[in-house]
Amino acid sequence: MLRVLVVDDSEVARRLLTGVLGRDGGLQVVGEASSGAEALRLAERLRPDVITMDVQMPGMDGLEATRRIMEQHPAPIVVVSGGHDPADLAHSVRALDAGALAALRKPRGPAEPGFAAEAAELVGTVKLMAEVKVFRRRPATAPTSGPGPGPPPGGALWGRPHPAELVAVGASTGGPAALATILRGLPAAVPVPVLVVQHITPGFDAALATWLDETTPLAVRLAADGQRPRPGEVVIAPAGAHLGLSGDRVELRDGPPLNGHRPSATHLFASVARALGPHAVGVILTGMGSDGAAGLLELRRTGGTVLAQDEASCVVPGMPAAAVAAGAVDQVVPLGELAARIAAAWTPAC
Repeated sequence: MLRVLVVDDSEVARRLLTGVLGRDGGLQVVGEASSGAEALRLAERLRPDVITMDVQMPGMDGLEATRRIMEQHPAPIVVVSGGHDPADLAHSVRALDAGALAALRKPRGPAEPGFAAEAAELVGTVKLMAEVKVFRRRPATAPTSGPGPGPPPGGALWGRPHPAELVAVGASTGGPAALATILRGLPAAVPVPVLVVQHITPGFDAALATWLDETTPLAVRLAADGQRPRPGEVVIAPAGAHLGLSGDRVELRDGPPLNGHRPSATHLFASVARALGPHAVGVILTGMGSDGAAGLLELRRTGGTVLAQDEASCVVPGMPAAAVAAGAVDQVVPLGELAARIAAAWTPAC
């Protein structure tokens, strides 16, 4: 039985959430908090297996509560957002950077269309995130500014015969914070485009792009079908659409999910392999499951270079581990060193 703490300043919302979660035989709601401060106290006293967290609350909001819980009494946190308000969605994405594992919209009332699917998604996400082993976070420090790291010692990345022309990235659970770390560490003048597949709930994709655009030195935006990727631009797959590269243009597809995912990192990596082969770099970051492994294997077989985030710095090491097990990875790299390794890939071999 997984023990859940529900945090929301609305009594109606708490009643709805506790009803949805309590109907599942594997979950037990052991506490309810109406504020961030109360959530912090109950997290210490109850030590729940997972916490559902509202973000917009008076006093200590959900973002600050998430940050403090992860610093003091770490537990898996699922952000449950109130709706479509851009400020609410942006707050939810910032909570992912503070240590929350996933973000969902609150289920609508039982009489609303789609309620059963939304309730099932909430229950499934809570159960899945409860399995993640979380660790105490150090208090956050302001990101430093500067030109970013240079290439690692030794010049070009393993003597690549061709400088990279594009970087493709795949990520899932824990990915927003990892992406921010990498983008903040890259040089200000990145000479190649960066294409990203991040598994995220529909509605939060635009907020993620806006947050990364505002908090990193690179231009970040959601992908548009047919656009030509530009150097120094980070293009993120919209939720619910496969992102790929066709010739020199971005291609969005509504095809069936691959291994349960749309967008799929495997779709992105495979398309980049076909379009650019040895002129591309694939990067697989923290996440559950095995999405990306098959696509990275195709990329590596065409001469591309593949980097994987190391297990110690992953929130969930499943996706990098699957790529390593498939023989699709050239080098496993700690998160703090990935920006330098990526930058080395567009440095011509000596």
